[in-house]
Amino acid sequence: MNRIDELFVNLKARRRKALIAYLTGGYPSWPLFERAVRDLVESGVDLIEIGIPFSDPIADGPTIQASSQKALESGVTPGAILEWVHRFRRKNSTPLVLMTYMNPVHRIGASSFARRAAAAGVDGVIVPDLIIEEGAILERELERVGLHLIYLAAPTTPPRRRGLIARRSRGFLYAVSLAGVTGARRALPRSLGAFLADLHRRSPVPVAVGFGISTPAQARQAAKRADGVIVGSAFIQRLKNRERLAPFARSLRRALDAD
Repeated sequence: MNRIDELFVNLKARRRKALIAYLTGGYPSWPLFERAVRDLVESGVDLIEIGIPFSDPIADGPTIQASSQKALESGVTPGAILEWVHRFRRKNSTPLVLMTYMNPVHRIGASSFARRAAAAGVDGVIVPDLIIEEGAILERELERVGLHLIYLAAPTTPPRRRGLIARRSRGFLYAVSLAGVTGARRALPRSLGAFLADLHRRSPVPVAVGFGISTPAQARQAAKRADGVIVGSAFIQRLKNRERLAPFARSLRRALDAD
C-alpha cells in the first residue's frame, strides 16, 4: 500500500486529521532544510510536501516564490532533492509528496521522472499547472511505479468538473481554499465549508485543504470539513526568519487534535 493511503486509513481509524506541511527543497540552505524536516516530523506533521524550485511558479504567492528563487540561486535541482529523499528514506517512513510544475517534468521526461522519484522514496506528486485533460501520460507513468498523482480543485472549478478531478486524483484531493495564489490570509472564505462538503460528496479519496492557512485557529476551522490541512507559507516565513518550526507545528497539531 502506498504510504499516503496507509496514512489516511490510520488517521481515519484514530479519528484524527492529517497535518501536511510544505517546504521548498533546500531552502534556506540544506542544513537548515534538513533540520526543519526533523522538527516537523518530531512535532506531529503527518506528511511533507517538498517543492521543487522553479523559475515561474504560477500557483505560489510571494513567500514561496522568494524561497524558490533563493533555492535556485543556491543550486538546488530536482536531482539534488531526490538524493535528499533517498537519504531521508533510510531512517524515516513519513510520506513525501513532490510539488512541481510540468516544465521540469517535461525536461526530465515523464517516465524517467516517475522512475527516479519512486526509486528515491517519493509517494506522490502534485503538479498545479497540469489539467486532467493532459494528465493521462504522467498518471500512467506514476501508477506504474506505485506513485500517486494528486490533483487540485478550487472554488472556481465548476461542480461537474470537481467530480471528474476527484475521481482522477489518487492519495488525496488537494482542495484550494480560495481563488488566487498561496500565502497567509487574515481569514478563510465563509464559503469554504460548503465547498469542502461538496468535494467530499464527489470524492472517493480523502480531501486535504490548503492555500491561506497560517494559524492554528484557521487550521482547526478548515479541518472541520476536510480530512487534512496543508500549511506552507507560514512555515516558509518562519524559516526565512531563522525560527525553529517545532513550536508552530506543535500548535497546529494541538489545534487539529483539540476535539
